[in-house]
Amino acid sequence: MKLDMHCHTKEGSPDGKMELLENITILKEKGFDGMLIADHNSYKAYRYYKKLENKPEDFTVLCGIEYDTLDAGHMLVILPSGVCPKIMELRGLPVLILIEIVHFLGGIVGPAHPCGEKFLSAFHTRLGRSLKENLLKKFDFIEIYNACEEDESNEDAKALAAKFNLPGFGGSDSHKEDCIGLGYTLLETDITDESELIQYIKEGSPVKAGGEHYTHTTKQKLGKVNKVLVYSFWFYNRFLAIFRSKARKFELLHHYHLRPVWRFGTKYITLPNSIDE
Repeated sequence: MKLDMHCHTKEGSPDGKMELLENITILKEKGFDGMLIADHNSYKAYRYYKKLENKPEDFTVLCGIEYDTLDAGHMLVILPSGVCPKIMELRGLPVLILIEIVHFLGGIVGPAHPCGEKFLSAFHTRLGRSLKENLLKKFDFIEIYNACEEDESNEDAKALAAKFNLPGFGGSDSHKEDCIGLGYTLLETDITDESELIQYIKEGSPVKAGGEHYTHTTKQKLGKVNKVLVYSFWFYNRFLAIFRSKARKFELLHHYHLRPVWRFGTKYITLPNSIDE
């Protein structure tokens, strides 16, 4: 089964240029059997898809999310079928708390483009570098091929997956038409929903990934000026994390029984009444 495991849509991502149905049409034309919606902190596109009366035939649309953590960049999250909690649409969780919640809900989580841009990618953040091995032991997979990343970035991610014996996903990270389907993930059996995919990964079934490099990224267009954009993201992410903090804390306390989290150096301490108890 051939899947594009990192697709953005106009319905769910503020920078997405292609509607979900346009994504599906192009992927089917390119021989794909399915896709993972991975919009930024949003399930809007999947909610739209679920309401469609005439869904595209012979094509699997999976619900995922690309979550913006407070301290370790972007994470791909896949939860069991029908599980789309509000907390996943409230950016700004520390990565260790995100992992705890995802596993509590029966899902899987892994870093998107883990060796890519500063602040956006797990191992180019201060926390990711300091807790690298600890984080890798907690992840369920790694995105080892991202069509919008340079070859060196993807090769580094692939090496980490091999070293820690983690499945490697591939996806286009598509926001525009000409990028759709440039990254792929191959599974040895057909899956029809998120729960089946989670089980497939947890059983250690074979996964292959690869693709074709996308040559029209914003980074390539801007050149050195792109560094300004990267640093701007840090401020943007912090601002929105603070903006969402009240709603996020309410969800943590009332739905996951997690007390506020304090940071001491590179360690996070969860007070009593945590999910693990």
